[in-house]
Amino acid sequence: MRCTPMVSTVLSLTGAVLAAGLAGTATAAPTLTVLQQAPQNVVSLSAEASREVQQDLLSITLSATKEGTEAAAVQTQLRQALDAALAEARKAARPGLLEVRTGAFTLMPRYAPKPGASGNSINGWQGRAELVIEGSDIAAISQLAGRLSTLAVARAAFGLSKDAREKAEAEVAAQAITRFKARAESYAQQFGFGSYSLREVVVGGSEVGGSPVQPAFRTRAMSASVASEESQPVEAGKATVSVTVSGSVQLSPR
Repeated sequence: MRCTPMVSTVLSLTGAVLAAGLAGTATAAPTLTVLQQAPQNVVSLSAEASREVQQDLLSITLSATKEGTEAAAVQTQLRQALDAALAEARKAARPGLLEVRTGAFTLMPRYAPKPGASGNSINGWQGRAELVIEGSDIAAISQLAGRLSTLAVARAAFGLSKDAREKAEAEVAAQAITRFKARAESYAQQFGFGSYSLREVVVGGSEVGGSPVQPAFRTRAMSASVASEESQPVEAGKATVSVTVSGSVQLSPR
């Protein structure tokens, strides 16, 4: 039959390909698998140190709220109240000690049901403007907040200045590192080794505020004569600065 030579040719080619593949496999360089031995006599450990630090920064946020039927009128009233407070606050501003900046400024529609129809319609507008006073002169900040009669105190927060935080972290880190080294030395002796060497180490710090401060802030505007004599009653708390040292050490024989 005429198809017989074609089948024979296909079989011959297939055999040649298989033979070439086998020959290539036989002559290929062997693959070497290198198995790394698991580290021996390695101990993971951590140590922590912390201390309480007096908070030395105060931030007071004051706000004005207005509402009306026209968005432009509400916005104008907010700007007037904010501009008056800014003009007074800028007189007392001192870099680092008492700084002033504007906060959020929002204007939102007020909705009411449509008479005799489904759905709501805008029947007015309400807005809010914020002024933030912050710095390390806590007495001056609280006095200024009491004088700004056109604004009400919205919230207050204490914190640590950069210098105070860095100083505390340096002292606490030294304590944590000393404890880490002492613990590593103790583990080496307890396991019957003569010394140790560091393999890896991570140093991390954190700051946690103390008990929340709940000052009795004024929530309504007062006359200028009364406001000028009063200050917001505030008292700083303490923050806890912590540093954790964690890692692993290689124990060495005696």
